Amino acid sequence: MNFLRGIGPLEIFLIFVIIMVVFGVGKLPEVGQGLGRGIRLFKDSLAGKEEEKDKDLASKTTKSKK
Repeated sequence: MNFLRGIGPLEIFLIFVIIMVVFGVGKLPEVGQGLGRGIRLFKDSLAGKEEEKDKDLASKTTKSKK
């Protein structure tokens, strides 16, 4: 993470202000939530948990059809 060493408090503040201008205050929680979901799905797919979720989902759908 060498690229983060050059970012100071002023740069972080400017990035935050730009995000606020682009998305607005009302949309900011939704954007954060979507970003969190995306990161979680990415980590789960790297760990191989996606296959387990598919198996669980398939078993739940077959039980609900009966």
